Amino acid sequence: METYIRIAGIIKESIVDGPGIRMVVFAQGCKHKCPGCHNPETHSFDGGTLVTVDSVLEQAKANPLLDGITFSGGEPFEQAEAFAILAQKAKKLNLDIMTYTGYTYEYILENSSKHKGWDELLDETDILVDGRYEKDKRNLLLKFRGSENQRIIDVKKSKIENRIVIMD
Repeated sequence: METYIRIAGIIKESIVDGPGIRMVVFAQGCKHKCPGCHNPETHSFDGGTLVTVDSVLEQAKANPLLDGITFSGGEPFEQAEAFAILAQKAKKLNLDIMTYTGYTYEYILENSSKHKGWDELLDETDILVDGRYEKDKRNLLLKFRGSENQRIIDVKKSKIENRIVIMD
């Protein structure tokens, strides 16, 4: 059975959306609607294009230079089940997963039982950039994030150490 995902678009190669060379998949749909959002066209849940997870994966397979796939938005956790399946399949290609979310790591952990796929997407995520974009905390010098409140979290180490481990 095919798994579908609603996306705003794909960047086939990026070096600014995570470490190494990455494909970026932009989720369509976001409840946060942060003022000053970099991708306001991704907010509507009706926009974008409905594609199969496998079609996205085929694009990743076509580029042997990729180090990983970044899920951006929109809000990937609004389609957590489909993004988790995409992540699981990408891992089989030795690609790492970086996920941007407006939710905080703590909020995801506290509320994952109420939302299908949240646990699975978090488990498949290697690097999580968490927190809403805050226009008054914007800093163009930050690596891989837009505002100073956002954190770059090593999810695997955080789970092992049972504390949030921030990456450099």
